[in-house]
Amino acid sequence: MTEELRPPRKLRLWEALALSVGLMGPTLAMALNGAGVAATVGKAVPLVFVLGLVGVALVAYGFVRLTRHFNHAGSVYALAGVTLGPRAGFFGGFALLGTYVFFAVCTLAATAVFAEAFAAALGFSLHVPWFAVAAVACVGVWAVNSRESRVTARTLLIVEGVGIVGMLVLSAVIVLRTGTGHAPGGQTLDLSVFGLGGTTMSAVMTATVFAFLSWAGFEACASLGEETADPRRNVPRALAGSVLLTGGLYVFVMFAQTIGFGTGEKGVAAFSGSESSLSALAQSYIGTWFSLVIAFTAVASAFAASISSTAAASRLMFALARDGFGPSALARTDRRTGTPTVALVTALVVALAGDVVLDLTGVSAFDAYYWFATLGVLCLLVAYAVAGAGVIAFILSGRGRIPKHEIVIPVLAIAYLCFVFYNQSVGQASPLSFFPWVAAAWCLAGLAAVLAAPKLARRIGERLTAELTGAEPGLGEHRPPTAEPVR
Repeated sequence: MTEELRPPRKLRLWEALALSVGLMGPTLAMALNGAGVAATVGKAVPLVFVLGLVGVALVAYGFVRLTRHFNHAGSVYALAGVTLGPRAGFFGGFALLGTYVFFAVCTLAATAVFAEAFAAALGFSLHVPWFAVAAVACVGVWAVNSRESRVTARTLLIVEGVGIVGMLVLSAVIVLRTGTGHAPGGQTLDLSVFGLGGTTMSAVMTATVFAFLSWAGFEACASLGEETADPRRNVPRALAGSVLLTGGLYVFVMFAQTIGFGTGEKGVAAFSGSESSLSALAQSYIGTWFSLVIAFTAVASAFAASISSTAAASRLMFALARDGFGPSALARTDRRTGTPTVALVTALVVALAGDVVLDLTGVSAFDAYYWFATLGVLCLLVAYAVAGAGVIAFILSGRGRIPKHEIVIPVLAIAYLCFVFYNQSVGQASPLSFFPWVAAAWCLAGLAAVLAAPKLARRIGERLTAELTGAEPGLGEHRPPTAEPVR
């Protein structure tokens, strides 16, 4: 007698939220992204992050609106497909797939970067090629992601939660010591950092590009729509929560870092020149032991981002293969966990192979991280813009009964995305100057594929209609053991 399999339990709100927070990697963002902003605007770093939060909120509006009506493992692929048509959906989904694959490469490399930094802080060197550290991380990612999605979510919550608590403790100590006159270098609690402070609004708006990158990946929980309980309620809440909660965290931590280094010329120079600002401040304000804690949480945050990026990539590969693009094996799910294990292995193999090639050709782990993070963000901007266009079409169609005047929000979001893409593409030194062309080539390859295969576009349209109306089993719902993957 065959044992009846129990369907995996659906994710709750906080578990869906954890995937988005994990992909954003708050600890990484706060340790790395502030220096570039400080170099551009001086002490006005917190103001930049306030404005960056406004920009990303405009983009998030579209995802929140659409996921109240549609939820699918393909995220942008489905949201644009059902509002703009299957060709636009495939184009946006293929751009997003590039983002998640590029992020998988860069986050594994980031794990190697911070693992070596943590070892150095302990007084020794790993003495191994950095791709070996990435390979170990890859095994860990598989161990987490091959289980039920709630295991992934809980792991992300624990890992990122430790990093967030560490940042909050450090920030609170900095605010307390500067406010009571006990800062190590005589720094003071200076609220003028929320004003222009001698810089220009043009410089501030340009610097919001760096801030915007800190939220890259907030939409990851949309790929868990088919695995989340009451998705039309919980997924929009998780999307909004991921932006607002990290937004408050980012502004507070950046405020603490800015006053922690000092708002004078010397302090701004120290902030902009810091390779890991959180570790430097932890050493100065609390001590070596807490600096080591922060360094370890950076390793853990990079690992968590690898878990999120490969989880999101595997869901998108699954969705595309289920609708006929790519090998049908990618549409298979584990009978017990509901996880798309073949797609997961594929994402991990591609990411690790990329890191191996980069290391063997002499690229450092830090450069690999920065290069592929840039490529991923460029593709992500395209995917976000396609989703924004989908929101505009959905509002105009009247299907969602959304007030027409709200159309100004996605219009402003697309304008902001174009601004960010332009700033990321113009005036860059080699090899960064080539990255917009690489990202464009990836996105255009997806467009060419769907334009050259009209049957694929028709099949995608039919499948999306069936899946989004509940006619087909979703990810995590078990078919009989003898059933073939849907083609």
